Amino acid sequence: MDKFSTIITLSPLVNSCIRQAKLVARTDMTVLLKGDTGTGKEVFAQAIQQSSKRANTVFLKLNCAALSENLIESELFGHKKGSFTDANHDTIGLLKSADGGTLFLDEINSLPISIQSKLLHFLDSGEFLSVGEVIPHKVDVRIIAATNFDLTTLISAKQFRSDLYFRLNAFPIDLPCLMDREEDIIPLSLYFFDVIAEKNGGKAPTFSKECIDVLQNYDWPGNIRELKNICERFSVLFAGLVIEPDHLPAEFKTNIHKPKLKHFTLPETGIKLDNLEANLIYQALERTQGNISKSAKLLSISRNTLSYRIQKYGLSTDF
Repeated sequence: MDKFSTIITLSPLVNSCIRQAKLVARTDMTVLLKGDTGTGKEVFAQAIQQSSKRANTVFLKLNCAALSENLIESELFGHKKGSFTDANHDTIGLLKSADGGTLFLDEINSLPISIQSKLLHFLDSGEFLSVGEVIPHKVDVRIIAATNFDLTTLISAKQFRSDLYFRLNAFPIDLPCLMDREEDIIPLSLYFFDVIAEKNGGKAPTFSKECIDVLQNYDWPGNIRELKNICERFSVLFAGLVIEPDHLPAEFKTNIHKPKLKHFTLPETGIKLDNLEANLIYQALERTQGNISKSAKLLSISRNTLSYRIQKYGLSTDF
């Protein structure tokens, strides 16, 4: 079974990500998944692992933002009994536990810089030292990392090693925000409603046409995770009923009367859409002197989506 078939999408952007992920899944390359919180980075990481030659081996995860510096080092590399206060027994760590399999390092942007050099050494050599030990361990572990923050910004701030970034960025995949894949909002909602209804034994609610318009004009700062949470809430409150705009949370209200784009008349001779898009992106970059964040705001798309399209069209940010 195609492990990527469970990713629900009609979006060309997401389908492009899936094609890239399928290709890299066949290799042992390090993958860096980029995207805002809630865009499905862990889902992609699992699909890559399940489509690889390591599919029948272990898949472990470490959230680099969830632990303190000392705990992350011990969790990742392991430690020897007595190597620090409260080290009452030997711990082998995730790298050794994942030997032969895959380790997913989520929120790699939060990895303390003091540990980044040790991770870089492992990526280069396959070897690491447990805390308190002098004899290195050698393991075979594939690393898939994810970041919800622009690592180049952290490099400029001396908070992330550039050499580690280039090592992790061997195969980057930029996942789009939900607002950039609005065609997926309703299919995803229906999927969540059906799963929840089957689990709880209830009847799935539906959205009115007016409600769908509001949902598709909403910014979705929490992305797919936010959509799933709302679907879970509505499955309880409106089981078997039609959800109207008035039923939506307060943060949606300002989007109910969101103005639509002005009508654009297609020339009789037609246009080359890619050329038009590339030209508009170039104008935005020129106006902002190559500032990607400001350009993305001018174009009403996410920074990750703009970065993908800049790369797609081979545009420069040097102005």
